[in-house]
Amino acid sequence: MKVAIYGQYYQNSTSPIIGRLLQFLKNNGVEFSMEVVFLKMLQDHNAISFSIPTFSSYSDLDHSYDMLISVGGDGTFLRAATLVRDLGIPILGINAGRLGFLATVQQENLERFLQLVLEKKHTISKRTLLSLDCSPEIDAFKQLNFAMNDVTVNRKDTTSMITIDTYLNDEYLTSYWADGLIISTPTGSTGYSLSCGGPILAPTTESLVLTPIAPHNLNARPIVIPDDTVIKLKVSGREENYLVSLDSRISAVKNNSTITIKKTSFKINMVEIPEETFLKTLRNKLLFGEDKRN
Repeated sequence: MKVAIYGQYYQNSTSPIIGRLLQFLKNNGVEFSMEVVFLKMLQDHNAISFSIPTFSSYSDLDHSYDMLISVGGDGTFLRAATLVRDLGIPILGINAGRLGFLATVQQENLERFLQLVLEKKHTISKRTLLSLDCSPEIDAFKQLNFAMNDVTVNRKDTTSMITIDTYLNDEYLTSYWADGLIISTPTGSTGYSLSCGGPILAPTTESLVLTPIAPHNLNARPIVIPDDTVIKLKVSGREENYLVSLDSRISAVKNNSTITIKKTSFKINMVEIPEETFLKTLRNKLLFGEDKRN
């Protein structure tokens, strides 16, 4: 077995997690490499004192890798997806952050869950991604034009609303007068969209959610649409620019640019442990349906 290890930040909990992870991999004869910036970060904090093979980008990974292990929170997991892209390498998230909705392996279960993976007692959850094209083109998104959670447009440098003309498969839906609009995948439905009143979608649902952010249209509500819908947006406002984000990557875009959002041709493979399913995560981390009568 061969795995890649990626992390984005160093926290107090990172060092013991990495120590236990590497020890487990060594004890079980697993070949591994580590993202070069993360390794340097760990070495600077004296968390690693020995040499480890490294990789630095998507081009350094290939189909010889059986898995990529993300060490951090959900933001780190989303960054890991930008390394894997269309390679199909499954991603396992070890939670060194707070909530850990994507990074589901908790520290106390580290070795036990890794053993389940080693014994192939896990499943793969295929997660839909969204791609973005813009006319005129957005330089910041030329290399990475996809999102695993959501694509969002927001107002910039103003307290005034923006107007978002929205088309589904070239048919006019509405013009949202709002602070912004979230186009969410099922994976992202438990994130920003949820906090703005959007519904929770099961990961295997073949749907997307359009969720307005603080809409001034009182009858503008989140809408669930098929995931093969092509979404076109044209945004205008009092300022010259507005913001577009793909997960954590963000760029300013000029008013009246045309944005096209659609499902990508590939999906991200997420490793799911039997004891940490989507429904269990909903109950345990979002306290779904919490009621003393239960």
